[in-house]
Amino acid sequence: MIPAIVLAAGKSSRMGRTKALLPAGSSSETFLMRIIRVLREGGIDRIVVVIGGDAAAVRASLPRDDASLAAVENPHYEEGQLTSLLVGLAAIEQRHDDVEAVMVTLVDLPLISAPMVRAVLEAFRAKPDAPLVRPRRGSRHGHPVIFNRSIFGELRRADPSKGAKPVVHAHAAEEVNVDVDDDGAIIDIDTPEDYARFIG
Repeated sequence: MIPAIVLAAGKSSRMGRTKALLPAGSSSETFLMRIIRVLREGGIDRIVVVIGGDAAAVRASLPRDDASLAAVENPHYEEGQLTSLLVGLAAIEQRHDDVEAVMVTLVDLPLISAPMVRAVLEAFRAKPDAPLVRPRRGSRHGHPVIFNRSIFGELRRADPSKGAKPVVHAHAAEEVNVDVDDDGAIIDIDTPEDYARFIG
């Protein structure tokens, strides 16, 4: 079983508005709801959204009658993204005892695509002992990322001030890279200028 964690707990200080609630295009679909839809279209059945900044509004934007979707709050979200990842991981392991890996993505990257999600899932299933699977666009890595259960312990022991990067770098030689031709894997929308350029 490979559920997904969507990290949506940040304060969106550079954007000036809560990114999870921003329109993802001309429709009323938000960044967060678009990501949830795309993950499902790509083959993910269970999703945990980690919230923090503007938590009440983000929680209220989610459907309430969906048993496959859960929102969990990280009270320490200001201490770094890793704290949100660990809150999401704990929530998943509390609900499911058969998790072989988790897929992680950020609300900052609303343009990921379902084919990309499927490609990353298929790459992990082809090599289920890989510690990490992530998309690569040219020389840049993007999201979504799959973390194998075998490195959950390393993530828990990692320094929150440094995030998950040291764990990722420690397994660079063993990771599986999925080359994609979709910029959605790397388009990080952090500012109003980014929003105008890629969404507006």
